[in-house]
Amino acid sequence: MTRWILLTLSLLLPMLAIARKHDRPNDHDQWANELAVFAAADRAHPPAPGAVLFVGSSSIRLWATLAEDFPIWRTVNRGFGGSEIDDATYYADRLVTPHRPSAIVMYAGDNDIADGDSPEHVLADFQAFVRVARNDAPGAPIAFIAIKPSVARRALLPKIRAANAAIRQWAASQPDVSYLDVFTPMLGPDGQPLPDWFGPDGLHMNRRGYALWARIVTPWLRDHAPAARRR
Repeated sequence: MTRWILLTLSLLLPMLAIARKHDRPNDHDQWANELAVFAAADRAHPPAPGAVLFVGSSSIRLWATLAEDFPIWRTVNRGFGGSEIDDATYYADRLVTPHRPSAIVMYAGDNDIADGDSPEHVLADFQAFVRVARNDAPGAPIAFIAIKPSVARRALLPKIRAANAAIRQWAASQPDVSYLDVFTPMLGPDGQPLPDWFGPDGLHMNRRGYALWARIVTPWLRDHAPAARRR
């Protein structure tokens, strides 16, 4: 009986922890300062409609060379480090609505899985983001940059693969939703993450990593974001 109770608890406790995480009413409040900075920037320089909106976690926030990497498009960076997909959904009225983007590029999911979300949960959160973004930016195509295989999160590769596969399959069935595979080219011949793309922490990318991403995103922009080109 004791063994059965311990086994049951070992299965239930992780599920309860994840449930508590998503039930916290103020879970998104930790990003209030970052969102206030975005709002101040939008007030100081009212955004012109029709740019490509890059939104998501620190891999977007740290993409400091967007203008250089995509010189013929107008781009807006609205990444906030440490965030998860549902944070972007919660704050869509402040991230998406003011910019009325002609296209949206998202990178998130990395922190979600590290925080205990299942691949199915990651897919559901991305689907929710697409629904909300469609209300705020009707007609804007949306691209999901695959969750990257970080050296520092090598142990999470099976879940990352599963989440990417689920999003890729779902995106293929949706109009104007695309999956951009950065995962595969960031792996070595042994199927493990290549350190070449990453900085010293093995989590955030170096310039070479962003150059790779730019080469993968650019063809999608050519096909889906002609309205965002600089004039």
